[in-house]
Amino acid sequence: MKKNMGKTDRIIRITIAAIIAVLYFMNVISGTWAIVLGILALVFVLTSFISFCPLYLPFGISTRR
Repeated sequence: MKKNMGKTDRIIRITIAAIIAVLYFMNVISGTWAIVLGILALVFVLTSFISFCPLYLPFGISTRR
């Protein structure tokens, strides 16, 4: 598994995940939206930590220098 995410991409994903978490804990989102966005936030955090996005592979995208 070759890394394909740059530092800026990782920071953006973690920031979005943090915003989703704050919205959830402030009860701004709930129900189905909370579940869907929670899963998305989890995926963003996991892909940020391993610096690899599987969706980038088929398109040949790499944000890493």
